[in-house]
Amino acid sequence: MAEESPLEPFKRATTATIRAIAGNDELEVTFGHGAPAARGNLIRLPLPAIGSSDEQINAIRGVGDQFALNLRWHDQSVHNSFAPGGGGPADEMFQWIEDARVASIGAVRMEGVARNLDASLEVQCKQAAFDTITTETEAPLSVAVGLLVRQALTGRELPPSAENVVRFWRDYIQEKAGPDIEAMKDFLFDQKQFARVGRRLIADLGLAADLEDPQEGEQSDADDIETVNDSEEADSDYSPDDVVLDEDGATEESTDGDSTMVEMDADMDMDELGAEADPDEAPQQVPDEHGRILSDFNYQAYTHEYDETTRAEDLCEPDEMVRLRAMLDQQLMPLQHATSKLANRLQRRLMARQNRSWEFDLEEGTLDANRLMQVIIDPMSPLAFKQEKETKFRDTVVTLLIDSSGSMRGRSITIAAMCADILGRTLERCSVRVEILGFTTRAWRGGQSREKWIDAGKPANPGRLNDARHIIYKAADDTWHRCKRNLGLMMREELLKENIDGEALIWAHNRIVTRSEERKVLMVISDGLPVDNSTLLVNPSNYLEQHLKYAIDQIENHSPVELIAIGIGHDVTHHYKKAVTITDAEQLGGAMTEQLASLFEIPV
Repeated sequence: MAEESPLEPFKRATTATIRAIAGNDELEVTFGHGAPAARGNLIRLPLPAIGSSDEQINAIRGVGDQFALNLRWHDQSVHNSFAPGGGGPADEMFQWIEDARVASIGAVRMEGVARNLDASLEVQCKQAAFDTITTETEAPLSVAVGLLVRQALTGRELPPSAENVVRFWRDYIQEKAGPDIEAMKDFLFDQKQFARVGRRLIADLGLAADLEDPQEGEQSDADDIETVNDSEEADSDYSPDDVVLDEDGATEESTDGDSTMVEMDADMDMDELGAEADPDEAPQQVPDEHGRILSDFNYQAYTHEYDETTRAEDLCEPDEMVRLRAMLDQQLMPLQHATSKLANRLQRRLMARQNRSWEFDLEEGTLDANRLMQVIIDPMSPLAFKQEKETKFRDTVVTLLIDSSGSMRGRSITIAAMCADILGRTLERCSVRVEILGFTTRAWRGGQSREKWIDAGKPANPGRLNDARHIIYKAADDTWHRCKRNLGLMMREELLKENIDGEALIWAHNRIVTRSEERKVLMVISDGLPVDNSTLLVNPSNYLEQHLKYAIDQIENHSPVELIAIGIGHDVTHHYKKAVTITDAEQLGGAMTEQLASLFEIPV
């Protein structure tokens, strides 16, 4: 008998746990790469990544627990009847409040579920870059309200990234809606009454104008959800003893439908666990005949109608572009010595890889000293000249893909622009074609794509929900002199919004992979993971990150393009195989000289 994969106990235990929490033995739970999803009677969860920590495993369990709790305790028809509607801040706040109620039901009853949900919440908040918020204007009020309600209902401290959102709004929310939050504790198991208090809370926070009248009359008494009070709770078939979500074990359904216990090995090798993925559950795309990467099966954009690929000069008036470029030059002036040093050393490193040789026995050129005696004897002797022949290293093209998102404002985007300027000028001197691209979105928190989704009735799992903007600062066949001022556009703050890294990476790759050069290098300059709040609020929390991982995997393992990453103040080595991190611009003139030069070391 073949030895059982170490993944199987994890799958069985997690599946049994989800079924027990949901109270549904017919649930089908599958595992594979890609974003988690729940549709009808089917739940799909991600597999643990290679080398996953306990917290990462708990986060995956937390996703499953949240899906199960939603199936058991959330009635979508009731939610729709009380929801403010319109897709504005009030609607988002109402959704966060309801999510807090459902999560709290599991957290207050089972410590294991509470730990899993906390781990999942921390991952979700980091994906939305809530851990990097430094001002009140960056902290979304709707999210802060939902998190504060969750904390009040569970009595648990929030994970660090969630607390970083709440701290900016805690006093304001408590002053305006503290009694409402306190009242919610009495209706944890009554979705209707809880929703009424939620609407009152939203009004007390100044969003009464966004509230539409609840449509309770459209729902008959027969459709009312069950109100669970303290006495009924004791008779419920759902008790804390039904499920155990700690490391000691978890319930598993036997073939007879009874519950048994499956012991999970505390020393289970998570490297093996992640490596045992069933390929049938996680289909992998392969590049087309031109080497271009195709779309991920598990990712979609709600619409491409409002996406934009444009040249930098079309986004700014010429006079403004000149001013922005001057601003960039002024900020780079203190580093002029360091940047010149890097440019010269990088150029010498690349030029040293060129092979020079001589062609002899020519009828014209430089006189060959070795043939001097023959020329003296016979001045009319032909083939006495030579010419130097320069054979460049392999024909190369380099694409610089720059994260042009809001989190890059200030020093980060200055460093990125400096990297592009230095590498662009230097590589072009060495006859290496350079393309400089950027990526962001056209709007904050969703643009016309999101409006179209709202008009369509907010279908579930819409995918990417913002208007992507891809910028061409310099095409590979453009000259540096013609395009260098375009880099000044990065200094225009209103350009920098949100970032959809996976799609941008595939776009840049597909541009370069079809070129004729023998060697192709794609360098990504970024300060972290993809973030688009409009997408993350209505899709799984790791939706954009999973797509970025897919894009990286496709390039690194299935493409002739060499992928390199420079992290600006952020360690990107856990996503990219070949990467360096810059935390200060001064590093470019010191240790980064050798590191950057080695990235372009040409194999013999």
